[in-house]
Amino acid sequence: MNLLFHTAGEDGRVWREALSRALPEAKLLAWPDARSSEIDYALVWRPPDALLGGLSKVKAIFNLGAGVDALMAMHARPRGVPVIRLEDAGMAQQMAEYVVHAVLHWYREFDAYAKSQRNGAWQPRPRLRKDEFEVGILGVGVLGTAVAAALSTFGFPLAGWSRTQKMLAGIKTFAGIGALPAFLSRSRVLVCLLPLTPETYGLLNRDTLSKLPHGAYVVNVSRGALMVEDDLLALIDSGQLAGAMLDVFRDEPLPASHAFWHHPRVTVTPHVSAVTLVEDSVAQIAAKIRRLEAGLPVGGVVDDARMY
Repeated sequence: MNLLFHTAGEDGRVWREALSRALPEAKLLAWPDARSSEIDYALVWRPPDALLGGLSKVKAIFNLGAGVDALMAMHARPRGVPVIRLEDAGMAQQMAEYVVHAVLHWYREFDAYAKSQRNGAWQPRPRLRKDEFEVGILGVGVLGTAVAAALSTFGFPLAGWSRTQKMLAGIKTFAGIGALPAFLSRSRVLVCLLPLTPETYGLLNRDTLSKLPHGAYVVNVSRGALMVEDDLLALIDSGQLAGAMLDVFRDEPLPASHAFWHHPRVTVTPHVSAVTLVEDSVAQIAAKIRRLEAGLPVGGVVDDARMY
């Protein structure tokens, strides 16, 4: 069995070593040396067009990350070849940790207390009512469900929105674009966990964000292109929104001149809410390849129409 491995990241050696341990029966091939006729499976992260163009005969393409938007949008991607994304692989726990921190940090008003400390002021604040502090999770897939489960232990009322209807214990669920305004109107904190698709590109704009309650807080840990950044800044500066914690951006790395860096009500982190764990990911990929070789179905196959 021959595997074509390619990554645009700097951790290629770590991936190759882990793959060799997990799939000792496989031969790892490098692009552009490998002939397309030799390749059974391709394991890629941000591959060049020329590499994708030669994969029309492979059994499957594995994306070495949870986000498949960049790969699915590439014109050279061969149609008819299944694309398989990572499912969790250690990312759900990381994402839950990040979002729980963001929600608790805002709910307990630690930014206000930090300001009081800088001013040398002893200023206890009245506690916010938790039953009025609803958290809205925009996107309740694998990661969104894990985030909801983590938040539920703290007693926050939860709402979830998805493209299609889902029934989730302890969560008020909304589905479809028509239900989006009702979902937004109750979200004191909005957590965005949607995949990037043509339908979600720019979804968080002045119109939709204005439907959040006055003083709402926004957390984006999905994809930067879901957010119209100038609209978010305008709503924060006007006082309609209280602030935001952002881990993803339209341009990454975030340009040094961007207003987010020094805005007093915006917290920036460098796309670290849930990083790909190599060993966990390789174990999942190896298990899926063995199932495919045995003629068995696997999870994580990307729907071409939905792009996730």
